[in-house]
Amino acid sequence: MNVLLVASECAPFVKTGGLADVVGALPKTLIATGVDCRVILPLYRNLQGLRELATAETDLGTLFGGPARLIAVNAEGVSLILLDAPELFDRGAGIYLDETGQDWPDNAQRYAALCKAAVHVAQKGFDGWEPDLLHAHDWQAGLAPWYLRQAGSALPCIMTIHNIAFQGLFPSEIADELSLDPSGFSPDGYEYYGKISFLKAGIVASERITTVSPTYARELMSEEFGMGFEGLLQSRKSDLVGILNGIDLEAWDPQTDEAIAVNYNARALKRKAVNRDALEKRFSLDANQHAPLFCVISRLTEQKGLDLLLAALPVLVGRGARLALLGSGEKKLEDAFRQAAVAHAGAVGTIIGYDEKLSHLMQAGADAILVPSRFEPCGLTQLYGLRYGTVPVVSHTGGLADTVIDANDAAIRAGCATGFQFAPVTLAGMVDVIDRVCDMFSDQKSWSALMRNAMRHQVGWETSAAAYSDLYRSVLNGLEEGAE
Repeated sequence: MNVLLVASECAPFVKTGGLADVVGALPKTLIATGVDCRVILPLYRNLQGLRELATAETDLGTLFGGPARLIAVNAEGVSLILLDAPELFDRGAGIYLDETGQDWPDNAQRYAALCKAAVHVAQKGFDGWEPDLLHAHDWQAGLAPWYLRQAGSALPCIMTIHNIAFQGLFPSEIADELSLDPSGFSPDGYEYYGKISFLKAGIVASERITTVSPTYARELMSEEFGMGFEGLLQSRKSDLVGILNGIDLEAWDPQTDEAIAVNYNARALKRKAVNRDALEKRFSLDANQHAPLFCVISRLTEQKGLDLLLAALPVLVGRGARLALLGSGEKKLEDAFRQAAVAHAGAVGTIIGYDEKLSHLMQAGADAILVPSRFEPCGLTQLYGLRYGTVPVVSHTGGLADTVIDANDAAIRAGCATGFQFAPVTLAGMVDVIDRVCDMFSDQKSWSALMRNAMRHQVGWETSAAAYSDLYRSVLNGLEEGAE
């Protein structure tokens, strides 16, 4: 079975968040299930070196004012189809944002071009390979299923929602420029409150809709979490499925990780202390073996609940705990955490930005990782924490609820607890869970058992890849049965 994945990011080539990790890891795991994937991805400026690995090329003519072609590349265990459209993607700054931090004004055209290129591959194949199914990821890929249906293609499509907060909304006036049939600008089509929605187009035009955890799939059908899409998703309830994300077990392995100070495993947890020392030095934190060292690796937004963490810092510091934070995002939160590092020198360390290598050291050196999100489709940092024996402390929502077993009395007695959950996501809830963590940390025998439970938890892609493979086959088999 051949599957074309359409995405704007793919690790390790280009990454701004968890979408890239999923798109980079899933194809490598699907191979074992008999699924041959290709990932179609824009050739951004930082990917220009991949041209040297080209095994095939084809000209697409002109796309939105500039020349475009497709380039086949095999790299890092992933088969890529790169959309080389310099006028659209050969740019500095970010892949979505310009030098001022604003969306590129032609993002609609840029990702419509990606979708048009995907449709070319879907209909004509490329480099001797033809897909049986198209799998679109997030709003940037949402027009690919719509363009296929508009062209009369029966190729089955699946749309994955990684975060429904990002809906790909653009002015209705550019529908013609995007080659969208005006008849589709309706509540039953790609129209969303007077605008074009790339995400809605993909949902409407796909046979199945997936999201990245079972709990988030249920949450999306509620007014609280659906962000205006709850009615549409309720109407497609039988087509909506939550498949939990996994992580790349080779890239994230404390036994072999070259980015950490000392390698370790569940049988050699004392070595983790060396990584803790290195992390304390990196963030200029005082040593304290009697209280936990928390870490945060996150976008700094209120969605992530980090305003609550700021308010709870006096309690955290008062318990003798420390915090190492790495992230970027809303300026007010960046400034507030910088100020916290000054106000609580030695107890709070802040680095604004993102550093992949440092994030590995943080997972290896911290005692616990905080993920207090108000909503979280799946989350990956808590999975890395489980893998590294860095106890996840999470809110009870989305994929966080699906991946962490709370250390309540029953779970501790059963020997299955892997972390801490709290709800509701309030300051009181945050303070309570910090106290719970600090209390358990003081009992090192119980804490060590919790760490070992976490490291035994299955966080790889094998189960999820099998679920995707089964979904692909069920869609294809359903179409075959319908044609009989």
